[in-house]
Amino acid sequence: MTIGYILSPLSWWNDFVINIPLAYILAFPFGLISRKVFFPVMIFAYWLTNIIGFLLMHRGIRDIFSAEKGKMTRNELAKDIIISLVYSSVVIALIKMRVLKFPVEYFE
Repeated sequence: MTIGYILSPLSWWNDFVINIPLAYILAFPFGLISRKVFFPVMIFAYWLTNIIGFLLMHRGIRDIFSAEKGKMTRNELAKDIIISLVYSSVVIALIKMRVLKFPVEYFE
C-alpha cells in the first residue's frame, strides 16, 4: 500500500519527486535512439507509474481492511485508468509547453 501511495497521484509532491523523474529516466534510453520516441515513452511510463500506484494502493488497502481478497473489478480498474489519463494530459501539456524537454536539449 505504501509503495502504491508513493507512485499514485494522490499526494501533491509525488509527481515532481517520483513519477515524472521516473518516467524521464525510463524514457531517456529511448530518446537516445530517437528523439521522436522520447515523448511517447515518457508519457507511457508516467501513465504506467500512476496505474501501478493505484493498483498497488487499492490492493494493499483491500488486503488490510477486507476479509475478502478477490480480484479488482472492471469498474475499479476503469476508474483508475481514467484518473491516470487526466494526470497524463498534464504531463503532455508540460512537454508541449517545453517545460519538460529531452535532457540533451538543455545544453544545446
